[in-house]
Amino acid sequence: MTVSRRLFVTAATSLAVTAGTASRASAVPSAAAEDPRYRIPVSPDDTEADLVRKASQVRPTARQIAWQALERTAFLHFGVNTFTGLEWGTGDEDPDVFQPARLDTDQWARALKDGGFKLAILTVKHHDGFVLYPSRYTKHTVASSSWRDGHGDVLRSFADSMRRHGLKVGVYISPADENQYLHGVYANGSARTPRTIPALVLGDDRSPDRFHTLDATDYGAHMLNTLYEVLTEYGPVDEVWFDGAQGHIPPDKVESYDWDSWYTLVRALAPDAAIAVTGPDLRWVGNESGIAREDEWSVIPVKENQYGRTDWALSYDTPDEGSRAALVKARPATDHLQWWPAECDVSIRDGWFYHADQQPKSVDWLTEIYFGSVGRNAVLLLNVPPDTDGLLHDTDVVRLREFRERVERELPEDLAAGARTLREPGRVTVDLGGEREVDRIRLAEDIRHGQQVEGFVVEAWRDGAWTQVTSAGTIGASRILPLPSAVRARRWRLRVTRARSAVRIKEFGLYRSRV
Repeated sequence: MTVSRRLFVTAATSLAVTAGTASRASAVPSAAAEDPRYRIPVSPDDTEADLVRKASQVRPTARQIAWQALERTAFLHFGVNTFTGLEWGTGDEDPDVFQPARLDTDQWARALKDGGFKLAILTVKHHDGFVLYPSRYTKHTVASSSWRDGHGDVLRSFADSMRRHGLKVGVYISPADENQYLHGVYANGSARTPRTIPALVLGDDRSPDRFHTLDATDYGAHMLNTLYEVLTEYGPVDEVWFDGAQGHIPPDKVESYDWDSWYTLVRALAPDAAIAVTGPDLRWVGNESGIAREDEWSVIPVKENQYGRTDWALSYDTPDEGSRAALVKARPATDHLQWWPAECDVSIRDGWFYHADQQPKSVDWLTEIYFGSVGRNAVLLLNVPPDTDGLLHDTDVVRLREFRERVERELPEDLAAGARTLREPGRVTVDLGGEREVDRIRLAEDIRHGQQVEGFVVEAWRDGAWTQVTSAGTIGASRILPLPSAVRARRWRLRVTRARSAVRIKEFGLYRSRV
């Protein structure tokens, strides 16, 4: 008999596994095993020269390269907080408060695509533990609401709409869970023991081809079962987003998260998905203003904490994560040098969830964020929260379109496209065929060969000599430099002044803005 997804049981009532093939965590290769150049070990005895040489050898994985090319991604914070007015829920909310009567995820997708976004991440579960799909492992879900007579599934609608409109799908699943804490599962002091995932429940109609045996606490197993549902029943997922929050629980009630097992299951079920930002693929930039460092390195020193969690060897908010000086400073605490690029998260409004009394940021502000994130070797993650109707507010929709149009005016046409180009070691010279005004310069390294540039200048041929127009440190996957005023010249040159190894420039773009 096929059992409705509205049948709710807890993990405690799960059935013993009697079919399928079990696999231990070690059976799934880590990212490092997939590409040994993604993470290179270091020694306390390494000299500065050793560290720089090793940093020059680090390479991104295919999933990291694909993620970096997205440039603009979106966050959609949506849940019971949307209806209670809170930013952090308590876990004991009545699910019936969730009533998005006009939910239209196609409207979300259209607005995001019109805003120039290529991937969207839905808060499938925030810290309050309320789940936006009918899970088998908790009653704190949309199915316990009278919305759509208990048959609603926001995740299904979201995933289908994003793909229908050509956007990639991301999921946020908060490690913190106030509801599971209230039910004695989260931070209950249980030991890590082998757990079989998925844990089949009473009346379960699934017949997995493969079961996974992974070490976890009681709550870690709950998370694994949640991940299994999300990653096997809703189509391909391109980003899985974790944070490190513990929630509003007593300070002595700490849950040590089973990062190694969570990472392993994601790799097995969604091998192309980037794991962020408490994950091995992408890191938090260190603030919620959407602005990266002036010189943002993708190769930084890391260490492992708490069951395989990828962590900063230096502080998450240090102003220098990857220069030569930073590599040396971090050496005593460093396990590896790793390709770990930055994601810049920020909300279009003051809060992460929708609040009617807040207004979206101005186009000027969003443009400043764009240049400070995409223009500094990072990817922008802009939160656009749906309102209580289940729609992106009209004001936000218009602002997204205005933002995209502004970026297009800032970088309208690459004047260097099709121009005569001379490439030499450490320099690229472009002849535009005639004098043109330029006030925006866009650069990119071919990051398949690492991030190598430590310093560069851009020069224009004026009055019979090369004249410096601008300079900076890193380039990486994307560096955009607005000039204070337009410069008119026919010949332009990028000259690398310092690098870790051979430099491969992928892009030397010259633009005249139409702002």
